[in-house]
Amino acid sequence: MVKLAFPRELRLLTPASFAFVFQQPKQAGTPQITFLGRMNELGHPRIGFAIAKKQIKRAHERNRIRRLTRESFRLRQHQLPSMDFVVLAKKGAVELDNLVLAKMLEKLWHRYCR
Repeated sequence: MVKLAFPRELRLLTPASFAFVFQQPKQAGTPQITFLGRMNELGHPRIGFAIAKKQIKRAHERNRIRRLTRESFRLRQHQLPSMDFVVLAKKGAVELDNLVLAKMLEKLWHRYCR
């Protein structure tokens, strides 16, 4: 049985982990959201968020994007390659409703699965 938990080891926690991804990322994105990814040696994917207040002003909007992205990652974690991902959101992400955002995230994950 496959576990779909989201434990601590699936998160990017340290500034060094984020810097590793920002150095030589493979980029996939839409006008509203950008994923940066870089292969790791851990054997499982990890995810981190860099959603700036300058881009998305209200905390509840930033949290909604994080929550939906985290859930999408949690459900897809066993299909993704061993990569570290950083999610960047832009101003247009606020206008997207949850269903459209979820479909967009699925499309972005699919790009990394190929």
